[in-house]
Amino acid sequence: MKLKRIMFTGGGTAGHVIVNLALIPVFQKQGWEIDYIGSKQGIERRLIESLDGVTYHPISTGKLRRYISKENVKDPFKVLKGAMQSWRIIGKRKPSVIFSKGGFVSVPVIMAAKVRGVPAVIHESDFTPGLANKLAIPFAKQVLATFPETMDYLPEKKAEYVGAVIRDELFEGDKARGLEMCGFTKTRPVLLIMGGSGGSEKINNTVRESLPQLLPEFQIAHICGSGKTDPSVEQTGYIQFEYVNEELKDLFAAADFVLSRAGANAIFEFLALRKPMLLIPLSRAASRGDQIINANSFKEKHYANVLQEVDLTNDSLIQELHKLKKQAPVMIDHMENYHSEKAKSRVIEIIKQAGGRKH
Repeated sequence: MKLKRIMFTGGGTAGHVIVNLALIPVFQKQGWEIDYIGSKQGIERRLIESLDGVTYHPISTGKLRRYISKENVKDPFKVLKGAMQSWRIIGKRKPSVIFSKGGFVSVPVIMAAKVRGVPAVIHESDFTPGLANKLAIPFAKQVLATFPETMDYLPEKKAEYVGAVIRDELFEGDKARGLEMCGFTKTRPVLLIMGGSGGSEKINNTVRESLPQLLPEFQIAHICGSGKTDPSVEQTGYIQFEYVNEELKDLFAAADFVLSRAGANAIFEFLALRKPMLLIPLSRAASRGDQIINANSFKEKHYANVLQEVDLTNDSLIQELHKLKKQAPVMIDHMENYHSEKAKSRVIEIIKQAGGRKH
């Protein structure tokens, strides 16, 4: 029997790769050949190239900037070059189906797939579609939504609400291992702080300045971002990491509370793991505002509290973390009504159907 081949794409941030990392092992176990198209220098290359049995194909890609730059003039040509590279790669590898998690690297891939006649399935994580997916959706066979409300923003005939795809290994974390890797004890609750895959300078600095007030109440594991740790603030009960990959499941298991940006994939993982969260979404000055919408949606459902970045100070951070600690039991009660198990199996079913194999 002819082997089925699937091609994944998506990148720019870890959020555009995480779902692919959850799906790839499933298709590998079922005997599918795996290819991945990503950028030359994005985080997806580091995350994917380390996987056994996955062929990584780097292409030229553009970038959406919310400021004036001479690079904006070059970007359409980069996208066109990326589309030509994708067209050649798709023609050579002959995938049955392409699955995209978005980001600008995915746009030329989905365009080339349409020209090649290869069905493409897009998974949109955010409450409202990002520009990359808006550009790619007309060329895709199907688009899947993480938030039920996102259906209002998608073409009815090709859209389906499926929910969030959660990595299975996150449920296999060991609390004792997580505490041990941090040098923590069981005497105080653990606060896990994540500023997104790139790290947030403002969150990092505010947390460090607030340590004298926070450490009597919390042990803090701080994922700072590449090159953003500060050895001068190291002390008992506070540990910094640039980035955590395989051990993240153990950190999640050890965490009692989470302070995080509001990228959709991350917050749905915290939800699935029943972790009370304080969300500090990217501001509109630094983004299109999607994280603000994501965070407000979780706040309305009583899954999280929200602190806007413009309001972030030492005092407001300390106050909101105290509030989070008090409200955590109520949040967990609301979280118990959310179930993510069906999302992953449904996405796999849709991909197989698009690729011509139902079982």
